[in-house]
Amino acid sequence: MRKNIVAGNWKMNKTIEEGVQLVKEIKSLISEKQISSVQLIINPPFTHLSVLKNEIANSVIKIGAQNCSYESSGAYTGEVSVGMLKSIDIDYVIIGHSERRAYFNETDEILLKKLNLVLESGLLPIFCCGEVLSQRDAGIHFEVVRQQIENTIFKLSEDKFKKVVIAYEPVWAIGTGRTATSEQAQEIHKYIRNLITEKFGSTVASEISILYGGSCNAQNAKELFQNPDVDGGLIGGASLKAADFVQIASSF
Repeated sequence: MRKNIVAGNWKMNKTIEEGVQLVKEIKSLISEKQISSVQLIINPPFTHLSVLKNEIANSVIKIGAQNCSYESSGAYTGEVSVGMLKSIDIDYVIIGHSERRAYFNETDEILLKKLNLVLESGLLPIFCCGEVLSQRDAGIHFEVVRQQIENTIFKLSEDKFKKVVIAYEPVWAIGTGRTATSEQAQEIHKYIRNLITEKFGSTVASEISILYGGSCNAQNAKELFQNPDVDGGLIGGASLKAADFVQIASSF
């Protein structure tokens, strides 16, 4: 079911103690602002998950991992499996973030394996797609996003696909201070929803949440979220400040 979502991707930031304090501050601000129309998700580092899962108990906040292994178990030193995440009741897993694609050479084939493992385990994927600056400047951003989607989430069954949250990342706008205009965000979010309509039909397309993931912050969130096909944000740096994160969540 389509919902408004604001998910904070903490990346490789915050100690456990700092993470606990951040969550306490978020919970305090949520109770003051009475956010009810948006699902809040935090995605801290692996080391924090168990502690912060307890910290968000009895709150409206959900918790997700930033990644998982493409294998279910075995001799994969340093990896974290979906089963391990499930054992501590993690709700979501980010799959295919641009940094995983760029720095860790994650291919569409690897991402599809991860998607299936996550969905078969009953967890929910936040699947990322998006173009880099050279692709945007070359005018091939629609084609890039289409291929990323067709090679991964469009290979899922309809029942599995309906559980996916999509996050569009204009990679050129992540951590650069640049942000896609509201019109650019709506244009490509609508394009993605139209692709879903062509593949699975309009009913399924209307149920899928599509998040914007490119330098969304407390100042521009309201304008971005007013677009009919933008259902929230995958938030990076702004999710590390409780006041900014909650302000973004109250921008609907």
